[in-house]
Amino acid sequence: MSLVHRSVLWAALVAMASPSQGAGGGEFRPAHLGMVEQPCPPTLELPAPARDLLIELFLVPRKLTPADLDRLTSNPQFKQFSEANRLRASDDWAGLCRYRAANASALGGAVHPRIVFMGDSITENWTLGDPGFFEHGIVGRGISGQTTAQMLVRFQSDVVALHPQMVHILGGTNDIAGNTGPTSAQDFKNNIMSMVQIARSNRIEVVLGAIPPSAAFNWRPQVDPKPWIKQLNGWLRDYARQSGIGFIDYYAPLVGPSGEFRTDLSNDGVHPNRSGYRLMRRLVEKDLLAR
Repeated sequence: MSLVHRSVLWAALVAMASPSQGAGGGEFRPAHLGMVEQPCPPTLELPAPARDLLIELFLVPRKLTPADLDRLTSNPQFKQFSEANRLRASDDWAGLCRYRAANASALGGAVHPRIVFMGDSITENWTLGDPGFFEHGIVGRGISGQTTAQMLVRFQSDVVALHPQMVHILGGTNDIAGNTGPTSAQDFKNNIMSMVQIARSNRIEVVLGAIPPSAAFNWRPQVDPKPWIKQLNGWLRDYARQSGIGFIDYYAPLVGPSGEFRTDLSNDGVHPNRSGYRLMRRLVEKDLLAR
């Protein structure tokens, strides 16, 4: 796959967002600067045709080809949505606006949030790959491309403010890739520990998820993620045991013989497809939901 197609692939996954209420597409720039009562624009909605195409390419098990990605780049609705997302991210580094309307709706709904899944694109795409799982008080709060530093900043608004019984934290892929700049293993650990401490101080039970396998990142071809994933997963397991919190090992059943993501469980080698999410759901139902 060419570097052009690799960058397109990453753009596609960043833009893969769950549909939500609000205005769709278009450029947004803040009308005011500084601190204001309402800093967030109307929530973007991914147009249905673009959403269906993303699901077909990245969640329905298949082998991605350059022709598949050409279909995506030629989709005008996808391009408009991606550009609008890019502009908004420049004014909202941590993604505090992403779920603001959804959080208000959840708190005012008949079913109160019971478990919050906090994470990056692997969590966000889960809501598309297995939407039936995110019902009956289970809510997804993943944002594509995010590092644990960004997750930490929005942890109060996207987790604590919902008053759940439990939070499932799954992150680290984008830390290893350096999506928000160079970082260290200790920085990642500090972010995880801070989220755990915030949750426990608010009497929220914590379950950590292992970072899924990957042999390469399409958007960061110069990074070798395999040794970092193994190292950080070892720390996550040990930290969870020492802290008396839950840990779900997604890595072991998803990994191939050379440290890659099993090709039957991922279309791009980084994110689960529907088959991968089915496997992950079984692990969650065996461990987390049985608590």
